[in-house]
Amino acid sequence: MRLSGLQRNVLSLYRQSLREIRKKPIDVQSNFRGYARSEFAKNVTLDKKDFAAIEYLLRKGQRQLEIYSGPGIKSIVR
Repeated sequence: MRLSGLQRNVLSLYRQSLREIRKKPIDVQSNFRGYARSEFAKNVTLDKKDFAAIEYLLRKGQRQLEIYSGPGIKSIVR
């Protein structure tokens, strides 16, 4: 199955999130992983043709990833 550009972007953001989680302390990685999964799961029912919403959520996710991947962020509460 071929993926659209937006689908590839969403998968890329998810992979980037998982890579950044591996850089966090081992004891809190599960918290970060659970948070990432829940954020993506919230929008799984979104219509694939709602491009504006998907692009907005991608930008929002990218900003969140930049914030949470910072070295000063040691933990996250779900």
